[in-house]
Amino acid sequence: MRFAWGHGRRFNSYVDHMRGIYGNRIQKLAIDAGFTCPNRDGTKGRGGCTFCLNEAFNPSYCNPAKGVRQQIAEGIEFHRKRYKKACNYLAYFQAYSNTYAPVSRLMSLFHEALSVEGVVGIVVATRPDCVDDEKLDLFKSLSDHHYVMIEYGIESVYDKTLERVNRGHSFEDAAKAVRMAAGKGIRTGGHMIFGLPGETRHEMLQSAGIVSELPLTSIKFHQLQLFKGTAMEQEYLRNPLDFHLFTMEDYLEFVADYVELLNPEFVIERIAGETPPRYDRLSSWGPRYDAILMKFEKVLEERNSWQGKRFVPKL
Repeated sequence: MRFAWGHGRRFNSYVDHMRGIYGNRIQKLAIDAGFTCPNRDGTKGRGGCTFCLNEAFNPSYCNPAKGVRQQIAEGIEFHRKRYKKACNYLAYFQAYSNTYAPVSRLMSLFHEALSVEGVVGIVVATRPDCVDDEKLDLFKSLSDHHYVMIEYGIESVYDKTLERVNRGHSFEDAAKAVRMAAGKGIRTGGHMIFGLPGETRHEMLQSAGIVSELPLTSIKFHQLQLFKGTAMEQEYLRNPLDFHLFTMEDYLEFVADYVELLNPEFVIERIAGETPPRYDRLSSWGPRYDAILMKFEKVLEERNSWQGKRFVPKL
């Protein structure tokens, strides 16, 4: 059986999407360029998002003191052991808000990354309130010759949740930023977290229809992970009943429900998060991501389910 995205996997897989563009595996190389966020430096708040601990997902080679080129070189060696078939790379500006700087600095960093042999593009993670027309015009100019994606942390479609986790922006800010980027022809990704405090399973499932109306290219899903030392860990200890910490089996069934409701044009980059156990308070499942993904695909097959099965486009 082949689906609308041109292959037999039951969701619109990022790996297969990129292989269709480049003919081989493309590997992201995380980079820490030394940025911060407006909800950390006092512009909008202090402390950052209550769930955030960058050390939990930054590879060991990521250090802004090393510079972009050195991090890319070490990243290639780091991933070569696990992904031997990777031939080309995307420089992934991942830590904190990677457009939170003047255009001149962004241009210098992005051009440095794109000048490295084997790097075919950039992916830039940021907040919806850290972009403007001038910055998006830079992305557009780079995308004329390279693969370029801007990846927004949306996290939730509910303002009550965004306020509770100290995001410092609304869902409408996120929707506006996505539309601005897509309107300029820039590939646009979104990131969602399932299990944030106060959200019910019904509310999380309802968000699939809301997100599906955005002009996104791709989307990532992460289960909430409680990291040691974060404000959210302390909130959980005070109010554990406000949290829905998924078991792996329950989460895979939930994501299967979610992707049935999701726009089938969206490329799905990830269906779950992964972090070293030493950072995780309670939510670690044990298996590596590749094993979790295999279990998810088995769930879809057993349910005869696929991305967009119950998707109803708005007229």
